[in-house]
Formats: sequence, structure tokens, C-alpha cells
Amino acid sequence: MRGMITKSRILLGVAAVVLAAIAALTWSFAGNIPTLFDEDKEPFPHIETSSLDDRQARVVDVLRAEFAAPGAGEKYSEGITEPWCADFVSWVMREAGQPLANPNSESWRIPGVFTLQEFYEQSGRFAPVGYQPRPGDVVLYSEDSRFGQHTNIVVANDNGTIKTVGGNEGGIRVRTLVIADEPGIVGFGRL
Repeated sequence: MRGMITKSRILLGVAAVVLAAIAALTWSFAGNIPTLFDEDKEPFPHIETSSLDDRQARVVDVLRAEFAAPGAGEKYSEGITEPWCADFVSWVMREAGQPLANPNSESWRIPGVFTLQEFYEQSGRFAPVGYQPRPGDVVLYSEDSRFGQHTNIVVANDNGTIKTVGGNEGGIRVRTLVIADEPGIVGFGRL
């Protein structure tokens, strides 16, 4: 009996030491966890807006401001909790003075990528892959893309290597993509 009590105390002691070590590691790394997950976050690129037309410059300015001080997804979706990439595109365009028109409701907000593509097709502003997007153009991705069905906005294009800014990407995120290496791109909505 006495041997069992000693073994129980040893096991409890070992468990206490292990738990204390885990707690200490968790506490010491707690402040660093966000930076570990944000290592792949690109900064907002330097865009010389004087080389852009007024519409493009306004889109880039709105994107820059939202990237610097992002809101929650509901800010861009009129308070609705939903995947908000298309809401973000719609909100940015409205704020930049280029509001979209939902083909189903005529609202400025187009909450779905498929409907966003439908808007661009119906308005004669859809461009298939092969088109070289310009700042302010919208990238549309299929369900088969690495992002799933998704959308974001082009801020720069260097011979087919584009920088995009999008919402619902773990917040608002800048990405660098090579169009030729992204088989899931359906096309582009021209500004």
C-alpha cells in the first residue's frame, strides 16, 4: 500500500511539473503567437497613384486605408455574418465612387462571387484569363482554386505577376500571384 502511495505522489509530481512547464511555455510564447501566424503577411505595396487614372487611384487609396485599419467582415456586409470577400470588393468599389449593382437586387452589395461574376458579364466588363488586369480590376476564382470560390482586387501587375488585396483572407491581406500559375482564376472584372 505504501508503495502505491509513493508511486501516486511521484506521478502527481511529474504531472504537476509537466503542466507547469506547459503553462510557462504558453505564457512566454503567448505574445508571439500572432507574429508566428502572420509571417506570410505581405505589407501593402508602394503604389505610385499619380501614374493611375482617378478611378484606379481612388480604389488603391481605399484599399490602402482598409489594409491599415481593417474592420470585421460585418463592416463590409451590412452587418451580416457570412464569407465576405465579395462584400469587401463591393464595399471598396462603393467607397471609391465606383458602386456595383447586384443583378438580383440592384443593391451596391454583391455578397457572392458567382453573382459578382454575373454582374461583370452582364455589364460587358468581364475579361477571361489572357487579359492583363490593371489596378482596380477584380480577380474572380473558381471553386477549384487554392482559395476556393473567391475574389480580390488587383493593385499592381508586373507582366502577369499581380499584387492583390482581398477580404476574408484571415482579415484583409495582400498577395502576390503569378497569373499563369493560378489555374483557378476564372477571369477579371474590369474597373
